[in-house]
Amino acid sequence: MNLFSLPSKILQRVRRGVLRIRENRAITRKAVQIAAHIPQANETAPVIFFRASTGTADFSLNSGFHIIASWVLRLQKVPVIHFACHSGMSHCVLGTSRVKPSSPPPCGTCIAHSRALHTGADVHWFNYHQDPRLAKQLIDLSIPELLVYEHHHTIPNIPSPVPLGELVAPGLRWILRRHNLLDDDGTRYLYREYILSAWSIAQEFSRLLDQTHPRAVVVFNGQFYPEATARWLARKRGICSFAHEVGLLPFSAFFTEGDATAYQIDIPADFELNDEQNARLDAYLEKRFQGKFSMAGIKFWPEMKGLDESLNREISRFKQIVPVFTNVIFDTSQPHANTLFTDMFAWLDEILEIARKHPETLFIIRAHPDETRPGKESLETVAGWVVARSADSLPNVIFIPPQEYLSSYALIQRSKFVMVYNSTIGLEAAIMGAPVLSGGRARFTRYPIVFFPQNVETFRAQVDEFLAADKVEAPPEFQRNGRRFFYYQLFRTSLPFEKFLGQGYYPGFTHFKDFSFGDLMPENSQTIDTVLEGILKSGDFLLKE
Repeated sequence: MNLFSLPSKILQRVRRGVLRIRENRAITRKAVQIAAHIPQANETAPVIFFRASTGTADFSLNSGFHIIASWVLRLQKVPVIHFACHSGMSHCVLGTSRVKPSSPPPCGTCIAHSRALHTGADVHWFNYHQDPRLAKQLIDLSIPELLVYEHHHTIPNIPSPVPLGELVAPGLRWILRRHNLLDDDGTRYLYREYILSAWSIAQEFSRLLDQTHPRAVVVFNGQFYPEATARWLARKRGICSFAHEVGLLPFSAFFTEGDATAYQIDIPADFELNDEQNARLDAYLEKRFQGKFSMAGIKFWPEMKGLDESLNREISRFKQIVPVFTNVIFDTSQPHANTLFTDMFAWLDEILEIARKHPETLFIIRAHPDETRPGKESLETVAGWVVARSADSLPNVIFIPPQEYLSSYALIQRSKFVMVYNSTIGLEAAIMGAPVLSGGRARFTRYPIVFFPQNVETFRAQVDEFLAADKVEAPPEFQRNGRRFFYYQLFRTSLPFEKFLGQGYYPGFTHFKDFSFGDLMPENSQTIDTVLEGILKSGDFLLKE
C-alpha cells in the first residue's frame, strides 16, 4: 500500500509517531551528553522532581524547564530523584478522552518519553494501586459531593483528612474545558478515577518522602491533581516545594515557592524604573499593543483590527462605553480569581443586571482569544453564556467573539472605564492610564493598580459611582505601579531559556538546542544561577539586574 494513499488523519498520526521517535532519540542523546559530566552526588538530602501533567508524549516547554533544572542541580553534586509515572494513574489529566472517558491513557508513548527525559537519572517509578474501600465510598457520590470530598484514613505520615475532591477539581475542570461540571455519568466516572489515582499517588509519594527526607520538591504547575497531591503532602511536612510554569516572554519560565498560577510577585517598595528600564518596557509594550507577542509558543493575535465604521457608529449612539474583558473559564488561574464571585459567569451575570439598569451605557463584552484555540476549545464559553442569558437582545450590549481580532486596546482608548475579571489586559489598560475595575483576584491586584472591591456589594456601588460620574480617573500611582509590576513580570521573574530550548515540531512544544554542560554552570548563565539559588536557598527566583 502506498503510504500517501492513507486517510489524512492516519497520516497525521503516523507522522506524529515518527516525530516522537526522533524527538526521544534527540532527548536521549542530549541527556547522555550532559550525564557524562555529572559528578558523584554528595551524601545530602535529595531534591525530588515531579512532572506527570506536562508533555506526556511530546516535549513541552515545561518538561524542558523541569529537566534542565534537574541537570543544573546534579552538575552541582546535588542528588536528584525523579518521581515518574509508570502507568501510575487509572486516568491522568492529559490522557483523558472527553469523548470516551473510560478510554485508557496513552501510557506506552508517555513512558517512552519519560524514559528519554530521565536518561541517566535516578528515577522512582510509581504504579497505580486502587483502594477498594475508597472506591466503594465514592461510587454513589454526586458531583457536588465529590467537589468537597475529604478522605479520612489511618495511614501513618499522611495527614487526615486529605481534601481529594478539592485537589482534583482544577485538573478535571481544565481537561473538561468547563468550570461548572456536569453531574453526568462520564464526569462522575472521571472524578472518581482521579480521586482514586490521587490517593494512590499520595501513598506512594508519602513512602518516597519517608525514605529520602528530601530538602525540596519541584513540580510542574501545582494545580493538576498528581502534582497538587504531592505538593500538598510536602507542604504538610514543612518541606520546601517549588512550582514552575511558562513565563510571559517566549521560552521563559516562572519558578516560585508560592502558587505558579497565581504568579505572586514581591516588588520592593522603593523600586522605580530608570530611563533604560522604561525604554525596555516601552519597546515591549509597543509590540504587544499591536498583537505581536506569544506565550507558551502560542500566538493569540494573527492580526489585529481597529474599530470599523459600523462599530464606531454604534458607539456614538451611547453616552459612554465600558469594555468587559473575560477569561478562559477552565484556566488554572481561576481558583485564585474566584474570591468576590463564585466564578467568572457569576460576575458576568452581575454585569448583565447592571447593563439592564443603565441603557445609556454601551457594554462591549470581549471574549478571550484563547477560548477557541484549536485543540483547547472551551466547552463553557462566553458565547454560550450570551445566548443562554439573551444578553445580545439588550440594545446596549455588544458581544465580540474570540475569533474576531478586534483590537482590545482600541476599545480601551474609547472607554469611560474598563472591567476585567483577572485578565492581563487589566494590567495593560492601567498602564495606558485607563481606570480598571476588577471582578476577580489577579496577579496584579495585590498592588494599587486597579480598583478591586472586597465584596459584591462594594463592587456594585463602585460600578454605579463610575457610571454616574462625569469622568472617571485612576489615581496616578495606578499607572506607575502597573509599569513597575509589568517590568518585574517580564524582565525579573520570566527566566529566559532560549539558550537551551527552541521551537518544536508543533506550537507550544520545544526541542533542545546545541548547548554544552558548561552552559549549565551558574557562572555562565544568569538563568541557571537564579534557578540554582532559588531551589537550594529558597530564593526569590528573580533575575539580577
